[in-house]
Order: sequence, then C-alpha cells, then structure tokens
Amino acid sequence: MANFSNVNILVVEDDKDSQELLFRILEKTGAKVIIAETGEKAIDLIKSDLSIKIVLMDIRLPDIDGFITTRKIKNLRPNLPVIAQTAYAMYNDKELCLENGCDDYISKPLNRNLLFNLLNKYLYN
Repeated sequence: MANFSNVNILVVEDDKDSQELLFRILEKTGAKVIIAETGEKAIDLIKSDLSIKIVLMDIRLPDIDGFITTRKIKNLRPNLPVIAQTAYAMYNDKELCLENGCDDYISKPLNRNLLFNLLNKYLYN
C-alpha cells in the first residue's frame, strides 16, 4: 500500500462519484484530500493553501476547463505538479495535457497502481 501520510492533495473534480472514489483511494494512503468542484475554487485554494503538494486535475469542469485552470495554477506555483485526469481518452489527450501545462496524465477509470506511481514520481523524485 502506498503511503502519502500528511501529503495535501488537491482533487479538482466536479463529478461526485469520481470525487468519492479518489477520496477513498487517497485517504487510505494517509493523504489529506482537498476537493474543488470548479476551476475557480481550485485556483482560490492554490492561492490560499501553500501546503498543497500536488493536484489531480479533471479536464472537463463546469466553469473554466482544466487546461485554463492548470495554466493559472502554474502561473501562481510553477513547480506544483499537476496530473491531468480525463474520462474522455483520445489518442492525443496526453500531448494536449502536456502542451497545456500539466506535468502528466492519467485516464479514467483510474488504475490505482498507476495513480500511486505517478504520485510517488512527482512527490518523491
């Protein structure tokens, strides 16, 4: 089991089921999970909470999309890792995510081991 004790992870996700799934997966690792349902809320949290160590960013959000949100977050905190997550996987999604400032990409449904590997990569390497 992965151990992310005392790591603050921002999950930017508007879908309640996806929020719950990520919360349960990450909570079991000891992480502190912070949920933002919109891009604007995510940006506000990044401005106010410097303890956030990594962001899991849904690309399709109800207000501003995940690409714009990521660019705004990167303007505030350039070294904060942002991992894009999307259910609408297309052949060029990874390239689009990287071009728009995301550090990496994972498709839904999430593979727990791949998620943990990505978190380890950006938190501890």
